[in-house]
Amino acid sequence: MAQSTIVAAGDTWKYLDNGSDQGTTWRNAGFNDALWASGNAEFGYGEGDETTVVNYGPDPNNKYITTYFRKVVTLSSTYSSFLLRGKRDDGVAVYFNGVQVFKDGLGDPVLYNTLATNAADDGQVWLSTTLPGNVLQMGQNTIAVEIHQTASSSSDLSFDFELIGQNSVFVSRGPYLQMASSTGMQIRYRTISLTTSKINYGTDPNNLILSVSDNAFKTEHIVNLIGLQPNTKYYYNIANTDQIIQSSANHYFYTAPTIGTEKKTKVWVTGDCGTGTSTQANVKNAFLNYVGNNYIDLWLLLGDNAYNSGYDNEYQTLFFEPYQNSRTMKQTPIFPAPGNHDYYSTSQGSRSGAYFQNFTLPTNGEIGGPPSYNEGYYSYNYANIHFISLDSYGTETASLYRLSDTLNSPQITWLKADLAANTQKWTIVYWHHPPYTMGSHNSDSELELRYIREKVLPILERNNVDLVLCGHSHNYERTRLIKGHYGLESSFSPTSHNKSNSSGRYDGTADSCPYEKTSGLPNKGIVYVVAGSAGWVTSKQATYPHDATVYSNSETGGSIYLEIEGNRLDSKWISENGTVADQFTIMKDVNKNSEIEIAPNQSSVNLQASWIGDYIWNNPAGNTKTIQINPIIGQQYFVEDSRQCLRDTFLIKVNPNCVNNHQLTKVVGGNSTLALNASQAISASSSLQSGTTVNFGAGRSILLENGFQASNGGVFKAEIKNCVN
Repeated sequence: MAQSTIVAAGDTWKYLDNGSDQGTTWRNAGFNDALWASGNAEFGYGEGDETTVVNYGPDPNNKYITTYFRKVVTLSSTYSSFLLRGKRDDGVAVYFNGVQVFKDGLGDPVLYNTLATNAADDGQVWLSTTLPGNVLQMGQNTIAVEIHQTASSSSDLSFDFELIGQNSVFVSRGPYLQMASSTGMQIRYRTISLTTSKINYGTDPNNLILSVSDNAFKTEHIVNLIGLQPNTKYYYNIANTDQIIQSSANHYFYTAPTIGTEKKTKVWVTGDCGTGTSTQANVKNAFLNYVGNNYIDLWLLLGDNAYNSGYDNEYQTLFFEPYQNSRTMKQTPIFPAPGNHDYYSTSQGSRSGAYFQNFTLPTNGEIGGPPSYNEGYYSYNYANIHFISLDSYGTETASLYRLSDTLNSPQITWLKADLAANTQKWTIVYWHHPPYTMGSHNSDSELELRYIREKVLPILERNNVDLVLCGHSHNYERTRLIKGHYGLESSFSPTSHNKSNSSGRYDGTADSCPYEKTSGLPNKGIVYVVAGSAGWVTSKQATYPHDATVYSNSETGGSIYLEIEGNRLDSKWISENGTVADQFTIMKDVNKNSEIEIAPNQSSVNLQASWIGDYIWNNPAGNTKTIQINPIIGQQYFVEDSRQCLRDTFLIKVNPNCVNNHQLTKVVGGNSTLALNASQAISASSSLQSGTTVNFGAGRSILLENGFQASNGGVFKAEIKNCVN
């Protein structure tokens, strides 16, 4: 194999955390570490993301300076080079078989009490270096690492480590997934040297019997898998004509479900993420820790994906390298939007920069929606959701039309056609420049933001758009369900523009019920979110937060986690410290009043709540979405959620159609009305409760059998009359 993981992130290490002076012998292969403790990376303290917490001593103001780590690895093949990657806070020295091969933040000599220089990334960014193939030998090798603090009062410590063996061909970028549909997936990757392309894949990880190959030698590889089954898990590896280049347990993906399917869909949303800062790493780690083993279906980028100018080398070091070793990039297809920084390496009109070279976008309507024929903007469907990615910075035609030039912009012409053709239950639109922000940007004074608010939002609000996601401002800001505000911040009126007084959090706090919308009716409003702090948090305006927002955060970075299932959408903003700092829920077509028609003596009927959540039924009691009842004619049943935000009612009625014969044995509930008509005969042995109004009409006979009883306070009428449908 051209690339093989020898030490993986999170692996087991022996460690010593007693503050002792171990000299230099501890680095050697023959050292006896039998009494050392054992644990899994990430090691450390003070950050809250550690798998193994190490000891810093009895005095928090006088912590141990050095912590030691050792690991024995066995090589069964040789490699031309090794890729060493590590997280450290603060200083680190790495030894292979007693020889120092890497050092960062430490001077010479490295003693047990040597203080390190500060790790500016706080130990959250993976450092990397390439080592020659002769630094390790066939058979057993000892890796030793020491982590040093900047001072005895240092607040935290971090350590994790990866070692990858490489031969002449190995993957330097990716793999990453594009063009995800129910029957296809595109896998892209870059190799360090020219080689052929081959993807082996299949539904059995131990038997990848299918493959797609390209025998042309290249470094930039684009492989399309077609003819796949919807909503199916596929495993894959990367190969060439001669060998497997990269493979792991994380190399898999799920195809999209058939369009329109109400499958639960999980989406990660990052804005302004490509910074190479500790915030970027913290946000990624916090999200992955929160979702655990849950598969993420889609990854949306809100622009400014690689600072400062969107050059290819910046994409490599600030976007691909920080994410490609996590499972998300290997498994989750990316659907980006461009930001202004993505354009700085190219002109606004040419669209020739790295962003447009690095991503393959469905501009020909391959995944739903009309073709845009423009890489700046496009749309696609996934499950029962329609996504639209817009370009808020690029220009078109000789007149340099932009998104906000709504009378002439080709993008707007396409957008209107796309919205008109959309039949999905949910519509989510995203682009870079936000219409409502007082974070690091000002949506009153910056014209591109103001024009979008004034000219584009009315188009979205006339259609079935539910959620708008933007970046650009390096903070988080979120509105209620709002509609009709296109002016300056000072003109925002909660009474006029908020279409709900709820926070939408749906967490049991006061005024936190879900936002409600009804399919097929005029759009009740949109929730607007600024989520531009996946890479850093910078400044804010003097009037922050914007008057239209219900929640804002300019203190910590974070990213959005969307879950959409059926008629429910949940959005959570996961901050870099791992908490759900904000959340909101939108539901469609809930709080229903239904009339259930049954046959006169139908013994059972199923009732189903209109939402996804929790359930409290009144009679009979139950806590499932669907219950089976023994229906009473005229009886009203209802179900509520535990937060008393939602309530469905069901009224049981008899089908009034004329039939040959009716036999009524069911109880007729109080204060209900029942009319039965038969062309031949009606017989009844039922009980009519107080307050009922019952009319029988039959062509030949009406027989009141034993058990028939009409309570006081009701009206009962029977007559012989013809009945026809």
